[in-house]
This record gives sequence, structure tokens and C-alpha cells, in this order.
Amino acid sequence: MSAPVRLVLLSHSATAAAGVAELAAQVAGGPQRVRAVGGTADGGLGTSADALEQACRAALDEGADVAVLVDLGSAVLTARAWLADLDEDELERVRLVDAPFLEGAVAAAVTAATGAPLAEVVAQAEVARGMRKL
Repeated sequence: MSAPVRLVLLSHSATAAAGVAELAAQVAGGPQRVRAVGGTADGGLGTSADALEQACRAALDEGADVAVLVDLGSAVLTARAWLADLDEDELERVRLVDAPFLEGAVAAAVTAATGAPLAEVVAQAEVARGMRKL
């Protein structure tokens, strides 16, 4: 059996991160699967590598794998900088997902709720990139 998958949602806004996390958790049936990381330590707009690390480490310490979704391009830089410091074993358990923030988070959360492994959670989140609305 594969490790459970937790989502870490990294946004420039604490409100945006919390809102997307709330929606994804409700659709997937449990807030324990999703962690919101948004804004800076002083409450401003931006991203915090320390907050990202805390959220990811908490999931890893629980024995879960981690899918990280980000809202805007510069959040990718924050996530990549943190990932660059991980050892090889940790890199097997954490993935930066190339998916739209909201749609990808919902797809990932629903897939994770089925017990799917990290690779499948990432793949389903990335499918959301091509989903048409009209």
C-alpha cells in the first residue's frame, strides 16, 4: 500500500490559500489532507519558504507523501528553492505540481482521498490544466 498523500497549497495570499484548501477539503471529504500556506509572516502578500517547509515537514513526519500546488509563478521559485535542499529520499516523497491552483487542488484532493499514490495524485491534478469550462 502506498503512503497517503497530503496537499500543500502555496499562495501569495493567506485568504486565497485558505479558501482553496477549504473547497478542496470539502470536496475530498477531509481537511486533514490539505494544508494552506499563504502570505508572509507579517500578514502581507508573498510566499514564505519557512511556512512551506513547516507544512511539508508536518505531512512527511506523518508518513505522508506531499503534492505542492502553487498559485503564481514566483511561488514556483519559493517551492523550487526549498525542494533544492531536500535529500534524495525526500525528493521521492514531495512533488511540485504543474496544475491550475484551484482546479488542480480539487482534482488532487479527490484523487488523494481514494488512496491513490503520489504519482497518480500529481497526474490527475495536471489533467486539470487542460479542462475546458465551456
